[in-house]
Amino acid sequence: MPKCRNVEECQEMAERLADVEARQDAERAANSPKPKTVGVGGRTKYLDVVDSTAAATTTTTTDDDQVVAKLGDTATIHYKVLKIGKRSYDGLSGEGTVVFSRGYALEDDEKLIGDHNFTFTIGDVSIIQALNDAIPGMIVNNGSDSVVVRRISITPRNGWEKNTNECDGGPGGRGAGGNLKVDYAIVPTATMVDQEACFDRTKLPFPTTYAQERRMAQRFDQSLIMEVRLVGLSSSS
Repeated sequence: MPKCRNVEECQEMAERLADVEARQDAERAANSPKPKTVGVGGRTKYLDVVDSTAAATTTTTTDDDQVVAKLGDTATIHYKVLKIGKRSYDGLSGEGTVVFSRGYALEDDEKLIGDHNFTFTIGDVSIIQALNDAIPGMIVNNGSDSVVVRRISITPRNGWEKNTNECDGGPGGRGAGGNLKVDYAIVPTATMVDQEACFDRTKLPFPTTYAQERRMAQRFDQSLIMEVRLVGLSSSS
């Protein structure tokens, strides 16, 4: 990128670059698979992507690799909870920064992929709503050389934010007190909420270390992505 000679020229170059990036994002959005919506009122959206690097390390715990996950089944997953990257045009695409994870060998207590995992019953009220909504329909192993990874959009109310009027900081919300975050657009009619009091530490999956929990406490009231591999399934029927 050529250097600019003054402030005005720098601004013009930045605007042209932003226009180019916006067009590229629009083209990618038009040519990419469209997210699917699930849950009551389409409250959760997800996108399946192929992870060709996962096949060699993913194992199953069921004899029937084609069993489809459904409500009431016991699922075992590897997951990453990600902060959405700036270039994500649909809230699900692109790279993201890991907030906390399990099974991907990214944490200090994991040396190899699959050292740990997370097991839960689909539909359990202790599980975040977005995960309960989006995991039905997944298959443990798709029978090919690659593994399908499901990227799930997690809005605060479908994740780790308490569903109370006091924690509703959106338009018409009743939150009171706390600090306004400044790393996203503020709605003029929004109300401030008590951030710590609205962080629901009972919802699973949840960070396993203090450092992870502090990172999550700064992000739970923003939209996040959960990237999920289904590595085991026990059918309820």
